[in-house]
Amino acid sequence: MSQTLRKSVSGGTEMVAFRVGPQEFCVDIRAVREIRGWSPATTLPHAPHYILGVINLRGTVLPVVNLAARLGLPVEPPTPRHVIVVVAAEDQVFGLLVDSVSDILSVTPDLLQSAPDLAQDSAKAFVSSVVAIEDRMIARIMPERMLPERLRTA
Repeated sequence: MSQTLRKSVSGGTEMVAFRVGPQEFCVDIRAVREIRGWSPATTLPHAPHYILGVINLRGTVLPVVNLAARLGLPVEPPTPRHVIVVVAAEDQVFGLLVDSVSDILSVTPDLLQSAPDLAQDSAKAFVSSVVAIEDRMIARIMPERMLPERLRTA
């Protein structure tokens, strides 16, 4: 990690950055409950294509969202190198399958830019802004929109 990314910035928000394919995304660190290695998920019949299934996390059954599939990106089968980022949003706890966690960022408001209106409709609903830091453009996602509507209101 570069010094710019490691130093704490007054007034900044910490974000966990991760990779899905060649792209980087981030989420507010306050939403992250834990980061764990891939463990096979139990599939559920009639689940949306982007729900890999459920895992048992210390006695709690958590749905796992394949972030690539949810964002309309190319999907790879999960391997032991994949990571599950466990997040909490709107009283729901669930996992996001990502390729790897790449950084912890301290993001000040001047680094945030509006998300361009060029993305696919499937991705636009999930990206709140873009973090422009050094030579990187990192899409900030809204985990509360990752689950299907019926699970968000349950």
